[in-house]
Amino acid sequence: MKVAIIGTGLMGMGIAQVFATHGDSVSMCVVTGSNYEKKEAKFRSNVQRLVSKGKLSQEACDEVCSHVRFGGLELAADVDLVVESALENMEAKIELFQRLDPICRPDTMFTTNTSSLSITELMSNINRPLVGMHFFNPAPLMKLVEVIPGILTPQSLTDQVYQIAISLGKDPVLVQEGPGFVVNRILIPMINEGISIYAEGLATVEDVDKAMRLGANHPMGPLALGDLIGLDVCLEVMNVLYAETLDNKYRPNPLLKKMVRGGLLGRKSGQGFYNYKK
Repeated sequence: MKVAIIGTGLMGMGIAQVFATHGDSVSMCVVTGSNYEKKEAKFRSNVQRLVSKGKLSQEACDEVCSHVRFGGLELAADVDLVVESALENMEAKIELFQRLDPICRPDTMFTTNTSSLSITELMSNINRPLVGMHFFNPAPLMKLVEVIPGILTPQSLTDQVYQIAISLGKDPVLVQEGPGFVVNRILIPMINEGISIYAEGLATVEDVDKAMRLGANHPMGPLALGDLIGLDVCLEVMNVLYAETLDNKYRPNPLLKKMVRGGLLGRKSGQGFYNYKK
């Protein structure tokens, strides 16, 4: 299968690795700029790291990388599947899909890796059927994919994407559209509550995380998890939950907003609740 991944951030790179490992031909479409060689080097570095950890042979690493090419949106002209994984912003996604529509074949399947936005609203602004195909970070390791149809998504497209997820070795769940879907509807408010506990001075960052690791058997505490996801993404999801429901339990904590305004986004920026620059 020929696949175009739109967006070359953390999630886009991970999703590309999933398809390339499966043997699919992957076109990584850089949305802005033309630093293709730098992006390609970053992808190879990510896969090469598995070799250094003994989790992948050099031959397998080279094979995975051989299935991936980098370029602009024009690479999506002859693909079977588009997975949009750009900014978590409704206007930006609509604009991207509108640019892709005349480029892609009429039978190309359109999907989005959105973590919270309305599939129905996205689909109402483009001329194609659309379904959510929400991977989780890190995409090569996490088994779950949420498959989310909008109210007008054809059942045939939903079924096809569900089967594609299975073929990739994932364990998908079918989710009817609603703000935050399943995982983020539960997970991001939990992270926000962890931020509130720290902001109120009830416990240190380390002890908030330790409490949830040892008390709830979570593999990672909520503040470390927020850093991994990206605090900007956490804020975007909280804003969507609040805007869609007007329920005060989904109001983002002021400290979360302050940190995002200050560029303290977590691992991606080198500093969040923890320092990753060392």
